[in-house]
Amino acid sequence: MTSRRNFIKGTGLITAASLLNPSAAFAQLPPQDKIKIKPPALKTGDTVAITSPAGAVWDENQVEIFSGILKGIGFNVVLGKTLKEKFGYFAGTDEFRANEINSFFADKNIKGIFCMKGGWGCARILDKIDYNIIQKNPKVLIGFSDITTLLIAITAKTGLITFHGPVGNSGWNDFTKTVFSNVTMVSNPYNYPVNPFNEDKIITVNSGIASGELFGGNLTVLSGIIGSTYLPEWKNKILFLEEAKEEPYSIDRMLTQLKLAGILNSISGFVFGKCAKCDAEEPLKAFTFQEVILQHIKPLGIPAFCGAMIGHIENKLTVPLGINATIDADKGTIKLDENAVG
Repeated sequence: MTSRRNFIKGTGLITAASLLNPSAAFAQLPPQDKIKIKPPALKTGDTVAITSPAGAVWDENQVEIFSGILKGIGFNVVLGKTLKEKFGYFAGTDEFRANEINSFFADKNIKGIFCMKGGWGCARILDKIDYNIIQKNPKVLIGFSDITTLLIAITAKTGLITFHGPVGNSGWNDFTKTVFSNVTMVSNPYNYPVNPFNEDKIITVNSGIASGELFGGNLTVLSGIIGSTYLPEWKNKILFLEEAKEEPYSIDRMLTQLKLAGILNSISGFVFGKCAKCDAEEPLKAFTFQEVILQHIKPLGIPAFCGAMIGHIENKLTVPLGINATIDADKGTIKLDENAVG
C-alpha cells in the first residue's frame, strides 16, 4: 500500500507540474517509461531545416555549400535564423537557439532538422526545449560533437530516435551520404560496412557479441551532463563514444567519471570510434590512448572494440540513438536489429 500511495502521489505531482510547465512532466518521468518513437523516413521532395543550436557560424559560405548538398540529395531547404545570428561564440542567445529548435519541430512542413555545426552551447538550452512538442512531432534530427547533448536529452526525455551523424560543416562525401541515406531514408535494418579505410583500423578490446540500445556520442559532452536529468538509464545499453583533440590523461579523467557514475558497469557493449588528434604532447611521460581504453574497458569483460567510423573524420557513420543493435567486437561490426525510421 505504501508504494502504491507513493506512486499515486508522485503521479499527481507530475500532472500538476505539467499543467504549469509542459516540459515538467518529461523532467519527472524516468527514461525507461518512454515509448520508442521512430521518425518518418526522409524522402526526396521533403522540406528540411538547417539550424545551429550551439556555436555561431562564421563562414556563411559553408551554409550555402551544405544547402547545396541537401538539395542535391533531393530535399527542399529552409535556413534557420541562427545561421546568421551572433552572440559571443553562440548562434544567438540560449532562448533564441532553443526557440528555433522548438519551432522547427512544431512546423508540420519540416520533415528533418540538420545541425550546421557543433562547438559549445547545446547543454545551455536543454531546460528550454519543449519536449512535449518534440514528442508530438517526431522527425529526423541529426548532428554530432556538441550536438550529442541535444540528441541524448531528446531521446532520453521523449523516446524519439535521434541521429549521431555529420553536421553541415563536416564532410559529406559519397560514403557518408550513402550511410546517411540507408539509415534515415530506408525503413529497413542496416548493417554498417566493415571499415574499408586504412585509417580506421579495428582494435578488439574484449571479444564477443553484445546487443542493446545504442546510446552515446562525444565523450567530453557526455561527461559534462553526468548528474543531470537528461541521461537515459544505462542498463544493457551499447555505449559508443568519439573524441577529438584531447590528450590521453583527459580521456582517462572522463572515462573515470563515467565509471564513478555507474555508466561503464551498466552497459552491455562498448564501441569507441575515432579519437582524432589525441596523442600526448609528451609521450614518454604518458599513456597512449589505447592503453587508457584498455585500463578502463578491459576489466568490464563486455564485448568492446575501437576504430568504428564514428567521430571527427571524413568517412562518417550515421548512428541512431535508442535503436537496438548488435556489435561483434572481433569483426568490428555494428548491425541495427531494427529500422531506425518509420
